[in-house]
Amino acid sequence: MPITGIHHITLCASGAQEDVDFITKVLGQRLIKQTVLFDGRYAHYHLYYANANAEIGSVLTTFPYRRVPGRVGSGQIAATTFSAPKGSPSFWVDHLNRHHVEHGGIQERFGQKYIRFRHPSGLLFEIIEDANDTRTGWTTDEISSDVALRGFHGPVLSVQHTTEQERFFVDALGFRKTGTDGPYHRFEVHTGGAAKTLVLHHEPDRAPGGWGFGAGTAHHLALDIGTDERLAEQKNLYEELGYTDCSEIKDRNYFHSIYVRSPGGILTECAASVPEGFAKDEPIDQLGMELLLPPWFEERRAEIVAMLEPITVPEANRPAGASAVRSAQPASKVGEAAIVGPGGVTASRRTSAEFIGGDVPTK
Repeated sequence: MPITGIHHITLCASGAQEDVDFITKVLGQRLIKQTVLFDGRYAHYHLYYANANAEIGSVLTTFPYRRVPGRVGSGQIAATTFSAPKGSPSFWVDHLNRHHVEHGGIQERFGQKYIRFRHPSGLLFEIIEDANDTRTGWTTDEISSDVALRGFHGPVLSVQHTTEQERFFVDALGFRKTGTDGPYHRFEVHTGGAAKTLVLHHEPDRAPGGWGFGAGTAHHLALDIGTDERLAEQKNLYEELGYTDCSEIKDRNYFHSIYVRSPGGILTECAASVPEGFAKDEPIDQLGMELLLPPWFEERRAEIVAMLEPITVPEANRPAGASAVRSAQPASKVGEAAIVGPGGVTASRRTSAEFIGGDVPTK
């Protein structure tokens, strides 16, 4: 199977600056990209965060979405879990307390210590101890390298029923079941462990959550599939197995994607990164320092910016010694309906900006 692990996880927060402050100062993540939601009629930020090297499997993306409140429930990502070094949970308890963050203290699941806590929008996060994760965490004035978060361990996914969701993980995605701990069912791919683990939480009595964008809810899980050719193969596999609601291949600028609603309700994306990755439109040492728009939105930049909440990147999150930030270069061609990737695979994209408003809460 072509799935190698987690690519990214996408959540809907609430206020944009509130989200930036929490993810960079409390979680200590690096803001690597400021862009906008590519779909819909309202201008919303799409913010990307990651570890020190902006590695696939560490990328958390958020849509600040004050306009509509979300409905939390089953059929969603219940908690987004980051990996931390062995011995660091006590630091994280103290750190969360210093920032007045609601948390449940140190708990244990599958023999690993973890802490569950809450984002200001209501989103749930976890930090889990993993001695085998050697990725490089981003550091801040408060978070040193010996305790910094390495990237994702894997999400906790809430479902009312497990049988069909388990079959989807195994048959459609190539995961294997490696353990059960009470209502928790663990699935791993390849070597397992950090960024290669999904945990299914069986909650038969929990009401279903909402599937659309909404503040305080998770939106989707994305898995790394490597190449455009494998995306096309995965789409064919879904159809062979009867998952016929898979989307067309979409161009997300930094990667290409397909989406399918899994049996338990969780929106699942498969993503193939473009060769330049997140450095395709700004220098690697300046990631996240300014708002970048896809080429097909550039001609309406001023209008879009006016609809967005102004945000400030915390000084401590800026790369040391970063030079003056350059502006993204406008595209030589705007308005193409699709691009053709390796092997003749076509990825579709929205061709123009049609925003009619910004992220203003509904009455």
